[in-house]
Formats: sequence, C-alpha cells, structure tokens
Amino acid sequence: MQYISRYLSILIIGIGLCGHIGARDLAVDFDELVPAELASVAIEPMTGTPVVLLREPDDGRIVPIFIGPSEAHAILMAQRGIEPERPMTHDLTANLIDSLGATLERVIVDELRNGTYYGALELRKDDEEDIIRVDTRPSDGLALALRTGAAILVAPAVLEAGEDIPFRGLDEDEEVVTAIGITVMAASEEIRQALGLPDEPGVVVTATRSHAEQAGLRAGALILKVDGEAVSTPMAFLEQISAATAEGQANILYWHEGEEQEIELSTQVPDIDPEQRQRL
Repeated sequence: MQYISRYLSILIIGIGLCGHIGARDLAVDFDELVPAELASVAIEPMTGTPVVLLREPDDGRIVPIFIGPSEAHAILMAQRGIEPERPMTHDLTANLIDSLGATLERVIVDELRNGTYYGALELRKDDEEDIIRVDTRPSDGLALALRTGAAILVAPAVLEAGEDIPFRGLDEDEEVVTAIGITVMAASEEIRQALGLPDEPGVVVTATRSHAEQAGLRAGALILKVDGEAVSTPMAFLEQISAATAEGQANILYWHEGEEQEIELSTQVPDIDPEQRQRL
C-alpha cells in the first residue's frame, strides 16, 4: 500500500505541474527506443516466475520481461476484457490520469540494471505540447498501457537481454494472446457451441483494434490459418505472426457468420487512434 500511495502522489504532482516531476533521465536516447506490442503472459519454466511477452515487429522477436504475479494477473484481466466490480490499482491509475485531463501516450522500458527493469510513463495534459515523464516499474506501466492504448517503447539492450530467457505458455485454456491488434483465446467446445463455430482447428477472436478492426475482423470470428498454416493454439498464432514479419504482411483466413473470409494485415505494431483509446 505504501508503494501505491507514493506512486499515485508522484503522478498527481507531475500532472498538476506539467513538468518532469517524479521523472529521471532515460538510460538511452529516445530515438533508439523500439516499438513493441504486448503479446501475452507466460512462465519462466525453471522458477515458475511470470513473464510478459513483447513482440518486436522489425525482426519478429518475442521477448520476455520478468514481472510479478499481481501484474501478470492485471495484464491477463485487461487482455480478457474483464472489468472488476471495483477499480483495481491499475484501473484506478488509468481513471485518475483521465480525470486529471491527461493522456498516457507512451510506456517506456529503457533499462535492465542489476536484474531490475526501469521504465517511465510519458503523459500529455490536454493539448499541451510538454510531455510529463513519470518513473515507473515497467510491469505497472505495461498493465496501464493495455488499459489506455498507450504505445510501448523498449530499449534495444532490454530486448537483447530477454532473448536468453526461456518461457512456456500458460495452460491452453488460460492463454490469451494479442498480435497485430488481434486478441485471441483457445476455442473451447463451450465457446464453439455458444458462437456456432465450425469444428476446425482455430483460435477465437475476443477483441480487435486499429487496422484489424478497420479490415472488418470482429470478436467471435474463428481464425483458421496464418499465411496458409493452420492455427491450433493462441501461442501458435503468435509464433505464426512472428514468422510473417519477414514479409511485413500476414494473410489471415478466418470464419465468421457462416463463411470464410481473408484479409492481409501489416505485422507492424498497430496505432491506436483517439476514439479507440476512449473505448478501452
């Protein structure tokens, strides 16, 4: 509770003064940061520690970052679209930012030092030009990014350090994955019956954003193939999107409302427009 109170106090002061209160200098130049997409939560198999998986679209890397169990739970809840009856810590923070007339524009993970990740929130108040930077634990920042549609930027050294971290997905019925703005879960028998989905391998779409939504893909669709390869699990969907990075486009074959449809989508991190941010 002490940490939460201190975190919110710094945030309120920073937004109120429109300066870099509660901030620190980034460990790298801003131009060096790499856009990434929060893809999923997984487990480091040796210790059982949760990790968040970031998809780096330029070369298709899926990079884990260690997080705590409570942050992993908060991220999974946001990906599944679960709204608690009362605001949890990250919901409260997102509501506070909005109530103070500010927008969380970017979450930055800029350093891994002595086994500790460092990050920052970058906010803008109303239409003012000045950016407000607030120090944060990356795990909290990433949980907030899912709730606000903020961009995620990561230092190359953090991505490189994560390449050696092993990970495994959650149990298939617990997996939830987001890639190129499409969130999917396993298509259980119960879900198939409720949505009238065909008895074919695939993953069910639970939410879409940005260009995936604009292309007509909607929740309730069953993704069957990516670039001609059948999709059997949410993690397989992530791996196949990652493999499509070399071409810069992914061909998605899906079933919706009684017929198969096909779309081509960029593998870059999708932008979230202001209207979509308001619906998050």
